[in-house]
Amino acid sequence: MAKSGVLETIPCTVTKATELKKELEKLVKAILDEEDYRVEVTDEAMRVLSVLKELKFKKSLKIVDDTVLPEEFKCPISREIMGDPVVLATGQTYDLPFIQRWLNEGHRTCPQTQQVLSHTILTPNHLVREMISQWCKERGIELPRPVKDVDEVRTDADRGHLKSLLEKMSSSLSDQKEAAKELRLLTKRMPSFRALFSDSTDAIPKLLNPLSPGRANTHPDLQEDLITTVLNLSIHDNNKRLAAENPLVIPLLVESVKSGTIETRSNAAAAIFSLSALDSNKLIIGKSGALKPLIDLLEEGHPLAMKDAASAIFNLCLVLENKGRAVREGAVRVILKKIMDCIFVDELLAILAMLASHQKAVEEMGELGAVHCLLGIIRESSSERNKENCVAILHTICLNDYSKWRDIREEENANGTLSRLAESGTSRAKRKANSILERLNRAASLTHTA
Repeated sequence: MAKSGVLETIPCTVTKATELKKELEKLVKAILDEEDYRVEVTDEAMRVLSVLKELKFKKSLKIVDDTVLPEEFKCPISREIMGDPVVLATGQTYDLPFIQRWLNEGHRTCPQTQQVLSHTILTPNHLVREMISQWCKERGIELPRPVKDVDEVRTDADRGHLKSLLEKMSSSLSDQKEAAKELRLLTKRMPSFRALFSDSTDAIPKLLNPLSPGRANTHPDLQEDLITTVLNLSIHDNNKRLAAENPLVIPLLVESVKSGTIETRSNAAAAIFSLSALDSNKLIIGKSGALKPLIDLLEEGHPLAMKDAASAIFNLCLVLENKGRAVREGAVRVILKKIMDCIFVDELLAILAMLASHQKAVEEMGELGAVHCLLGIIRESSSERNKENCVAILHTICLNDYSKWRDIREEENANGTLSRLAESGTSRAKRKANSILERLNRAASLTHTA
């Protein structure tokens, strides 16, 4: 007789799958019917497909009851049916991802017998694999899929440990701090622990329970550990959308960019950078007001935080709406000042080049003396990428403001800066430099004729 609760959950799974299929049908229809569909629609369609795939697999596993599954088909570590059985040096059979993880963690003993291993070579157990395949086939059960990413293997022990740590987040302050430190460490070292958070929609809210909006830095050490844990979680692709769409995460990250230890602020900026890898997240983060505190953090100039702030600003400004927000929040002034002070020139020139497609940004650059600064970098820098960004920005400024042609002509007459770039720069730099020189020569010709 089946264990109570195992088969009862299958109707729920079927219902959920049906709802997801209907949702997927609408999303695919929108993609096919609308010429200018939003990026978020494709992101959502991919997410629904991923959930459906997981449900399909889980449905087949739920049919496999512990009371009927032969013991030799279970991995001694996971206690689940094996998808890729292999033999250890001691002769015991394990599921490959679970024993590989055991070995990757530095263990050199057999988990079952505790014998020291003479070697760590894992030999496929074709006989057990065939027996499992035949057993599944006879019962109409889908054969377990071998796990591709060994580092993301999740065990029941891991799930239980995560649950106990998250429960401590609603306990005493000392329990919260202890659990937060352990979660920070586990999510840094173990991809499988990061992956666990994507299995549950309430894991992240439980994690952030101790941080009250508006008072997140009440306990700076706790805030630092939890925000760093969010950074670690954001590395896992399946967590990016889950985190950004949770109403707690982005506001707490923005608040933590503003206040906390410098490591907290830096890691909050790094988390925003990581989450902004998805275009749909860029829009969510931009609307949250994140750009102003990121620009302020960059302006403060702390070495630990500047790079993370600059990286986040760059990523966010890949979306048109966020360029305007960054310009309105004073990004041009702050970035240009840093460049003039020879700080993070490479990274900040890339952002400035991106912002140069915004009219107000170009006007500001002209007013703030960008032309002399950019010409100086072209003349002195050994970085071809920096020269390319500089001449691209110059080209835009000069098309917008004819009063700057005089400065460029003086530089060209004195040093031949653009002529040299037109001969030896990157292909894009050559094009931009030649375009400026042609306009200079045309203007000179017209003046001479007049």
